[in-house]
Amino acid sequence: MQWKGRRGSSNVEDRRGKGGGAMIGGGIGGIIILLVVTLLGGGNAGDLLSSLTSVGSETSAPYQETQEEKELAQFVSVVLADTEDVWTGLFREEGLVYEKPTLVLYTDSVQSACGTAGKAVGPFYCPGDKKLYIDLSFYDELRQKFQAPGDFAMAYVIAHEVGHHVQTLLGTTEKQMSGSKRSNEQSVRLELQADYLAGVWANHARDDLGVLEQGDLEEALTAATAVGDDTLQKKAQGYVVPESFTHGTSEQRKRWFYKGFENGTIEGGDTFNAKTL
Repeated sequence: MQWKGRRGSSNVEDRRGKGGGAMIGGGIGGIIILLVVTLLGGGNAGDLLSSLTSVGSETSAPYQETQEEKELAQFVSVVLADTEDVWTGLFREEGLVYEKPTLVLYTDSVQSACGTAGKAVGPFYCPGDKKLYIDLSFYDELRQKFQAPGDFAMAYVIAHEVGHHVQTLLGTTEKQMSGSKRSNEQSVRLELQADYLAGVWANHARDDLGVLEQGDLEEALTAATAVGDDTLQKKAQGYVVPESFTHGTSEQRKRWFYKGFENGTIEGGDTFNAKTL
């Protein structure tokens, strides 16, 4: 992805080196949001629940970033700026105004309106404060643990979380995950739609922004495959439990991302009425 020397977003909040603070956000309600709505798929429920703890007050020591971390922070800022450009334009076409989200950089643990989360949850979006949260160490985890290297693999991760923000702005999250509708199947359909929306962004990053390079699409598809529920469960426990899926299989995640990449429109991603996923 061509990103160096390009505009970064001003909507980045750097909390690296600060503690997560005390649990907030309505206790179990915040946990449910994180469990059902916002996880990329890199962690499991046990990791999440063990990381949602009260960890004391924040520290204020200045964070000393490495050169690699500095470059990666610049990269995610540029990707966020690209999502802002694309979604502002797409919302305008629909007669809507796109509200830009804030991306929070943190280390180890972070406090959000959904509660306090540790980095074991992976990158996530909290609809309560409309912010994306990323510990940059996930980039190494993506390369090593998930075997999904490349800058566009990380761009897919960011675009997926921005997809959740788009769902929040359009009212999809509240509509689909409220009351009796909250279920694993609804969660899967919500996550696959976020993958679709990430693909929509990638389409415009290629055609309108012209920043994609050869191999970028393959990097994103590899990342989408790596975080499928079946792949993660197979690696963790040697077998899969389809009834427990919350994000979709590797094939489904890859399929919906690619569908969004091909279509480039919001309208083609109605996972909730799709007969097959």
